[in-house]
Amino acid sequence: MSNNYEIYLISDSTGETLDRVFLAIKAQFKNIEYDVKSYFFTRTKNQVLKILEEANKNKNSIILYTIVDSGLAKFLANESDQKKIPCFGVLGNLILSFSKLLNQQASHVPSGQHALNEEYYERIEAIQFTMNHDDGNLITEIEKSDLVLLGVSRTSKTPTSIYLANKGFKTSNIPLVNENSIPQNLKDNPKITCVVGLTTEAERLVDIRKNRMITLKEKDNTSYTDIKKIREEVESAKKTFAKYKWPTIDVTRKSVEEVAASIIKIHEIYKNNE
Repeated sequence: MSNNYEIYLISDSTGETLDRVFLAIKAQFKNIEYDVKSYFFTRTKNQVLKILEEANKNKNSIILYTIVDSGLAKFLANESDQKKIPCFGVLGNLILSFSKLLNQQASHVPSGQHALNEEYYERIEAIQFTMNHDDGNLITEIEKSDLVLLGVSRTSKTPTSIYLANKGFKTSNIPLVNENSIPQNLKDNPKITCVVGLTTEAERLVDIRKNRMITLKEKDNTSYTDIKKIREEVESAKKTFAKYKWPTIDVTRKSVEEVAASIIKIHEIYKNNE
């Protein structure tokens, strides 16, 4: 019989980093039962003591923390050790190692990654641009895009675009019904910006589209969900990508994060070849 673990995520900021780290950890273990308790903006010893008091009630408590204040981080580690609660710092050793490597002191300021600097405002601008250029909108401004995603309906263009925007890339996405869907200036100059074609297996696309119709509570559109027509759509899209020599990614078994990582790599190659 498996134990149920209480996972305590303690951060002195928004907890975004900690959430991502725990997501990566738990993906490695299939047979784990757990409950997550999140404590963000933890910046005082009193807050730490109250959390530990709660964690001490369960013999299967585990603590993960990101606290950049070295004094508070040490306090949490020592108190946890006394209570025999497993406690792991996610950033502590990394910050110390980088401090030695770079030969400079870390600022130890919570929420440093959320500073309102130039990079932050560029990312906000990219998000706004991407939202305005979703689903084929404002295609006359295609040359202003860092990235253009092309693909038939339901190939994850919008979620991938939004993810890329959060990484700072101004991204346009265009539904590919046929070659006429492509803006003329992009056909005239296929390398005007970095274009990536998204494709998927027809069988998988059928399921996704049928689920989409159910979600929207719409009547089944035979042409939209017909396997034969979808195969033709997918093959036509592949031929179009090949014609203009645009790199393609099969998204069938990839998460948005994996697709985005591949696109960013393609963008790096594109920029190096400019």
